[in-house]
Amino acid sequence: MKTQSQTRPNLVRLKDLAPRTGSALKAGPFGSAIKKEDYVSAGYKIYGQEQVIKGDAFWGDYWIDETKFLQLKSCAVNPGDLLVSLVGTIGKVLVIPSDAPEGVINPRLLRIRVNHEVVIPSYLKHVLEAESTVRLLKRWSQGGTMDVLNAEILGQLSVPLPSLAAQKYLIDVMHEWDTAIQKTEQLVAAKHQHYSHELSHLISRDLHPHGHVGTIAEEVSARNRGGNEARVLSVTNSRGFVLPEDQFERRVASADLSNYKIVRRGQYAYNPSRINVGSIARLNGWDDGVLSPMYVVFRLDDAKIDSDYFLHWLNSHEARQRIKNSAQGSVRETVSFSEFAALMIPLPDTVTQTDTARYLNALREEIDLLSQSVAALKTQKRGLMQKLLTGQWQLPVQEEAS
Repeated sequence: MKTQSQTRPNLVRLKDLAPRTGSALKAGPFGSAIKKEDYVSAGYKIYGQEQVIKGDAFWGDYWIDETKFLQLKSCAVNPGDLLVSLVGTIGKVLVIPSDAPEGVINPRLLRIRVNHEVVIPSYLKHVLEAESTVRLLKRWSQGGTMDVLNAEILGQLSVPLPSLAAQKYLIDVMHEWDTAIQKTEQLVAAKHQHYSHELSHLISRDLHPHGHVGTIAEEVSARNRGGNEARVLSVTNSRGFVLPEDQFERRVASADLSNYKIVRRGQYAYNPSRINVGSIARLNGWDDGVLSPMYVVFRLDDAKIDSDYFLHWLNSHEARQRIKNSAQGSVRETVSFSEFAALMIPLPDTVTQTDTARYLNALREEIDLLSQSVAALKTQKRGLMQKLLTGQWQLPVQEEAS
């Protein structure tokens, strides 16, 4: 064995990586080629977007018989083929494993088949999922509201092509990174489950007296009449308060903000039409801002309720279910403040509230730190992948001596 250093790899167009016979890229059949009446309970698998998105060739349960399979044989998959979706999922790639069921791709997929003597399929998967590749393909894609690819676009993609030994080395390095990410994500999931259990045990149990939300909260309807507040905010169900331009990549607010509602640090706000999916939050990141007039803004009575305790209650299954039930009872599935104020909340004494909140805060902080670790690992992986693909970082590669 001898050790060589990886040099900047050659670039080869994807369409030129074809096997000795046939082309590298094959689009799925026409949309009318597979109809519902062609489905059978068992036979040959129909591969579609759901397998690519989930990264699981065994997911799904759509099949065709042998007659239909033979008609669509040109769209059949082999072990080592790579499948990509043509619509809306750039960056998702599935490599067909050796034990996957025989089958064909549906009209929404494109099959990539390469010469295994020059490129390893799992290496090519990493290239196609790399951040720089995804950005490039999104620029090239054709579509309005969704990114749309085709064989011609993908065929022109330049693929860094180091030696097979270097490809194997990169695959091994990425596997170690993926393993670290997966284990950390599993730990996050376990911590989330523990938090939910403790949340239910400490807040949602029937041992505490209950009271209406309206006894500890009041609506705030201050308007931006003087136009002094210019920071327009939105409330999401995943990130809480955000700037609209961060959420929608553009500012989506009226030019006249005088009728917008003012929200201040520590106050809560929700979208009446989306509170049933979790669009309610406390303002923590800014001192103040303004919200569209459709939002409901309210504040808590600090003498009666610990704000952190209330925030944890909002995360509980009990609170979410009560909010959903309230929305379902409305004609438009919205929740006004009077309806929200009528919800029941467990209300132990304030000392118990504060002690409970501190404990649950510690659990949430641990989850947040682990989630940050996952994000950091993914960022490091993307950066590492880019440097390895371009040859910016030299890696020792074991090759057989000639």
